[in-house]
Amino acid sequence: MAGLWDAALRGEAAVRRAALAAVDAALLEGVLMRTEAEPNASDVVSFAPFTLLPSAVPSALFRQAYAVQQDFNLLVDAISQDREFLERALASTVKVDDFTARLFRIHLQVLEEGLAQSVFLGINRSDYMFDCGAPGAPALKQIEINTIAASFGGLASRTAAVHGRVLKELGMAEEASRLLPNNPSEGLASGIAKAWELYGSRSAVVMFLVEEVQRNIFDQRCVENELWNRNIRVIRKRFRDVFEKGSLDEARRLYMDGQEVAVVYYREGYVPTNYNQQNWEARLLLERSRAVKCPDIATQLAGTKKVQQELSRPGTLEKLLPGRTEAIARIRATFAGLYSLDVGEEGDKIAATAIANPDQFVLKPQREGGGNNLYGEELRQVLEKIKDSPERTSYILMDKIQPQPTRNYLLRAHSPLKASECVSELGIFGVYVRQGKELVMNEAAGHLLRTKAVEHADGGVAAGVAVLDTPYLV
Repeated sequence: MAGLWDAALRGEAAVRRAALAAVDAALLEGVLMRTEAEPNASDVVSFAPFTLLPSAVPSALFRQAYAVQQDFNLLVDAISQDREFLERALASTVKVDDFTARLFRIHLQVLEEGLAQSVFLGINRSDYMFDCGAPGAPALKQIEINTIAASFGGLASRTAAVHGRVLKELGMAEEASRLLPNNPSEGLASGIAKAWELYGSRSAVVMFLVEEVQRNIFDQRCVENELWNRNIRVIRKRFRDVFEKGSLDEARRLYMDGQEVAVVYYREGYVPTNYNQQNWEARLLLERSRAVKCPDIATQLAGTKKVQQELSRPGTLEKLLPGRTEAIARIRATFAGLYSLDVGEEGDKIAATAIANPDQFVLKPQREGGGNNLYGEELRQVLEKIKDSPERTSYILMDKIQPQPTRNYLLRAHSPLKASECVSELGIFGVYVRQGKELVMNEAAGHLLRTKAVEHADGGVAAGVAVLDTPYLV
């Protein structure tokens, strides 16, 4: 896969011209972020970081990732309804990880009271890399599945047009015509709109629950605009607004500032720093309500790393998806090696193996948002420190995937233009809606390609490491 655009990138002048055109195209298309200096104002904005050229993606693996997405939607939905499985899978984690424990306590509290919510909306993103570590063709291997606040569907809807413009600038109109259409904004909005419709109140609003610092607002606005285009009213609120102004009536309908809320779409709430005591109380209020939460707390727990590791145990998928042999085979084919660090002989053995061979593994805590995983020497040091402590059960180990680096230019505001050796990660968005026990929507809703320089082991676009990209199928 190396060297796809080498001929086009021979002349420095051509690269500079293409980069200037690329940045203007990004601004024209709305591939935007607020600045670090002014994260809550849109007076001055910049382009979101992106690659100069689209990256090669093996077409067979791209099709495989799309083909398995509806299976993953079914799996996440099944996990969210299986209280016993979640209790068993997270039993060791909740003893040592306070954040997961607090989420789990709310989950149990809401179940004890009885769910008021009857419509369920899942928006997830399953992320993969292309593993070239074994002999033969590259293999699609899942990094993780994000079940809360899966981002960049909005900006990904606008990135292919930018890369099409760059390829034309470089005299490659035919290659530009081969870039695939991609509109996750529309796909995500269609799920939210379906949940809003099934909630059954035309005057009710969709509430985006947003962060205090909103640099990535334009990604969210893309989805929001799709809802306004369907005449669905959207409000944007933070946890603190919910704490101060949110209320439930006797039927547990949720109201904000006197407006009934049909759907709560979380773009916040996935890391411990999103919560203080007030925010936890706001989260409980939302969970107790009749409003459709995206995700409800059980679906957030379904996306934890510990659940990901438990799914790789023999027989687990068969229990969660009985009778779905083909779906199980498609899901299992994407699993990398995943290992429990629970206290006991199995955990002792894998911890010792990882300490001896730290470059073969990734140490993953129960966290979302990028930049949390540990590699190499850092992995070895942390495992040495916690190997005899129950604290190790708050992590899982995964085989390190070995992708094939390729050359590209990563465009960032105020950064010099230079070629980098890069690796890419493909995400497929999934959307499903369930009413009671009936699944009324189950779709793959578009894709996201993110690329980073090989020297960065971990981190996404929001974490400032990866940049937006477009797949060019080979």
